[in-house]
Amino acid sequence: MLAPLQFPSSSGTEGLERSPPHNFEAEQALLGAILMSNRSLERVSEFLRPEHFAEPVHGRIYESCLTLTGRNQIATPVTLKTYLAQDAGLKELGGDRYLMDLANSAASIINTEDYARLIFDLALRRELIGVGEDMVNDAFEPDMEVDAVQQIERAEQALFKLATSGQAEGGFKGFKNVLIEAIGQAELAHQRQGKLSGVTSGLRDLDGKLGGLHRSDLLILAGRPSMGKTALATNIAFNAAKALKYEIGPTGEKKATEGAVVAFFSLEMSAEQLAGRILADCASLNSHKIRQGELNNEEFSKLVIASQELHSLPLYIDDTPALSVSAVRTRCRRLARTQGLGMIVIDYLQLLSATAGKKVENRVQEVSDITRQLKALAKELNCPVLALSQLSRAVEQREDKRPQLADLRESGSIEQDADVVMFVYREEYYLKSREPDAGTPEHAKWMDKLDRATNRAEVLVEKHRHGATRAIELVFEGNFTRFSNLAQDQQR
Repeated sequence: MLAPLQFPSSSGTEGLERSPPHNFEAEQALLGAILMSNRSLERVSEFLRPEHFAEPVHGRIYESCLTLTGRNQIATPVTLKTYLAQDAGLKELGGDRYLMDLANSAASIINTEDYARLIFDLALRRELIGVGEDMVNDAFEPDMEVDAVQQIERAEQALFKLATSGQAEGGFKGFKNVLIEAIGQAELAHQRQGKLSGVTSGLRDLDGKLGGLHRSDLLILAGRPSMGKTALATNIAFNAAKALKYEIGPTGEKKATEGAVVAFFSLEMSAEQLAGRILADCASLNSHKIRQGELNNEEFSKLVIASQELHSLPLYIDDTPALSVSAVRTRCRRLARTQGLGMIVIDYLQLLSATAGKKVENRVQEVSDITRQLKALAKELNCPVLALSQLSRAVEQREDKRPQLADLRESGSIEQDADVVMFVYREEYYLKSREPDAGTPEHAKWMDKLDRATNRAEVLVEKHRHGATRAIELVFEGNFTRFSNLAQDQQR
């Protein structure tokens, strides 16, 4: 019978020192089962790593088993002997004899995964202790370049990473299982009368084109200044939050069937300014009059009523300036854990930094890194990420001011990483700055063009990974900072 390993006694120091959580007997039982049948590795190698073993020698034995089976060789005490002959730790435990005892003492291979899960759980507990120690040490030793808030964000990031360890186990999915998931999505779309399979934007033609904002997609919304890209993103975020509906599952869990809980990172405007825009839209009041305090009593009453209706809107705004992508990720993870999360909006891309406190000379490379991380965030949290982007001044040098993919500022990998790229374009803005002399034939033509372009906007879908590209016409009401659907009979 294999004797369990002994931990050094801590007599006389009880209450002062505690052994890290471990179970050497479970490690011995697992290794014995693997040496009896290498097929046991198939059930545990997906999540269990050598570093998860509390006894380093056990970790090296497990790693050697993985190496041998990876070469299509059999892992037995005899084959392992060659690779571990010089292992000083194994010699202390008995060397070759210890390997034989492991194999001979294995009672069963049936509970292999249970042993592995226990080992993994204890490893997580040891890592949790390490994270706690790091948090304490970092707090006791202030760093001039890292403030307390950044330390908290790092700690949250470490905790979230630890919490999700082993949950997203990779590997192949059987087509049967994938097919069931696809049918489930199709059923959900069918229940919505085939209109949407993603989060609604609240804009009929845009939803019709994109099928909603799809989970795990990175969507770029770009435009020149004064085109209304922030207004459009705010409208989309508000519409998605307003449409949120839950369905209670068989085990009592809540699942969003329409709309989404929305995280809005406003790196340029304050949260109060953003809320003011939404209020102006809902109350159909002039946003400038709200800011200037020029509302009469009736209009102010409408504002109060609108604010009461919006009180429980599941829209969360973070207006912290100069955020890093890692900070965005940490805060989104926290919101997903506490409130649920179905959509992320970032206004705007170029105001993010790739790494907190790190200067990058090559801005194009940094923006490329940011878009890759945002795409990874969309996949990790399984929700759409809508990121606004600036356009270069090259647009202004052309006769035709409609944006193109090449106009994306510091484009790098923006176009490559994005699933959807959209541009906001308002011809009215450019026409107003090019008025010909009054009384000329050109002025009459200009008036006709301006009349048709007034309160009109276009969303140009220039890249769409899931479908074709096209231009979508919308109504833009500048007084209310509102984009809305164009009447069917008004479409060109």
